[in-house]
Amino acid sequence: MIVWGPGFYGSAHRHHCVQLLVTLRGSLNVSSGVNAWRKCGAVLVRPDAIHEVDARGSTLLICFISVESVLGVALTERIDGDIARISGRQLARWRAILGRRPTEESVARWLTGFLSDDKRPVTIHPGIRRVLTHLRETRTQLDNLSLEALADIAGLSPSRFMHLFTTSVGIPLRPYVRWLRLQRAASDVIRGVSVTSAAHRAGFADGAHLTRTCRRMLGLTPSGLALQHGLSRISLDPFWSVEPRGVEFEGHPRVSSRTPAEA
Repeated sequence: MIVWGPGFYGSAHRHHCVQLLVTLRGSLNVSSGVNAWRKCGAVLVRPDAIHEVDARGSTLLICFISVESVLGVALTERIDGDIARISGRQLARWRAILGRRPTEESVARWLTGFLSDDKRPVTIHPGIRRVLTHLRETRTQLDNLSLEALADIAGLSPSRFMHLFTTSVGIPLRPYVRWLRLQRAASDVIRGVSVTSAAHRAGFADGAHLTRTCRRMLGLTPSGLALQHGLSRISLDPFWSVEPRGVEFEGHPRVSSRTPAEA
């Protein structure tokens, strides 16, 4: 999921994805809750790491990258601790492509330059991959999923499916589905759908349930997301399994294009 628009303050939160924050103008401050605030132009956050972000006064682009994707695996390998800052040289190149006011076209160009054409998938059980594809289809009703039905899609027994899903994705099925629901709801809210409607469409019990989940996993409320309406855009999974080109970090010259098995 990719969002861009005015920067904001996000209270301490966590989510099961790699997060890339890029300021297109200005800078941001980020804290892991343990370390002091650090000022930078772009940063990567490790999956499930508690972090707090203050990007008020900046123009911000945020990428939520699936942990199980090739890009997510490669980037996670390059994050020391919970947070890694992107080098100033890399940030300058990204800003030149994205521009001060990104469009879907400029973001697509940035993604194309950021990622390589080498599409070697992460090793995931084929049954689990079928389930992931099913869950990510926009027509899938995420509020009416049975373990038996998903296990049947995977061609596995329910107990074997639950075990393989957790080992493949990194978290159990239920919190993974909750994260997908939140992505759908966030997309709707930013597009102008009411909080109540967005909650019901994504499978939350009500608007209050969505608000609690949003605050815990994104660091702001749905009302805060709604302020981005008309200024941000959403793109869901534009590149599912591609590898990154060199990305420069402070302390790391490049991201390796090798898979974990080759490294």
